Amino acid sequence: MIKKETYTIPGAKGRNMLADLTFNSAHPDAPLVIFVHGFKGFKDWGAHNLVANYFASNGFRFLKFNFSHNGTTPDNPTEFTDLIAFADNTFSIELDDLKYMIDFACSGSAIPAAKTVNLIGHSMGGGVSIITAANDKRVEKLITFASISGFRKLWPHEAEKQWRIQGIRYIENARTGQQMPLKVSLLADLDHHPVKLNIAEQAGRVKQPWLITHGDEDKSVPLKHAEELKEAQPNAQLMVMHGADHVYGASQPYLGETLPEHLALFCDEAVRFFKTGTNP
Repeated sequence: MIKKETYTIPGAKGRNMLADLTFNSAHPDAPLVIFVHGFKGFKDWGAHNLVANYFASNGFRFLKFNFSHNGTTPDNPTEFTDLIAFADNTFSIELDDLKYMIDFACSGSAIPAAKTVNLIGHSMGGGVSIITAANDKRVEKLITFASISGFRKLWPHEAEKQWRIQGIRYIENARTGQQMPLKVSLLADLDHHPVKLNIAEQAGRVKQPWLITHGDEDKSVPLKHAEELKEAQPNAQLMVMHGADHVYGASQPYLGETLPEHLALFCDEAVRFFKTGTNP
């Protein structure tokens, strides 16, 4: 039977992270996958719960979580009600959050301890996952989909000058209409950690089996990002999802009872990769 359990885990700067683990109760110590969401994302966005059920039905535990500063709260995990936290977010904070999540998974404090974890990172979460894999030996295998190849590619370069002058920049959430603030501390984090936060450079240090997947109809993060990651780490495997968009056919809300076509194909290939590590 497929079950889901929910946890509240301490994150960066004292803010809690809401997480949930989906698993087959007959296999409570199955291999563990941690899903890392992207910018303006959250753990229950779109079809993420269907994805979790798919992995649990195919021999894995699936752990997903909300970053501590993604703008949601444990009491309101699907709406951006904490824009103060969102404004204070940095990429170093997200790296800390993912480390805490791996610590939780491997500690055995609340779930059967995992000796190693597999990572799936989407979009900005792909960049965070790449850097983590390059520096944490507990990561056994890595899959990125629609991943960015550089954090500064999330916004136009010419926007940085005004951002630094004003000390804040507002990003519109097209779905909710919210103007979501980002403090200049986000840029300062990149300025102060040019090596640690260089996704392409860190990609070259990834030694684990790594599957890069990307849709050739992605309008948010063009396919070029995947090609740059493959160039940075030639040992990675690149699978282009023909006709796929940035979210592989999902949406928020997603009202379907089955996975959209491209996301279903991704899940098939991801499970096979985690089990075998072979080319798609």
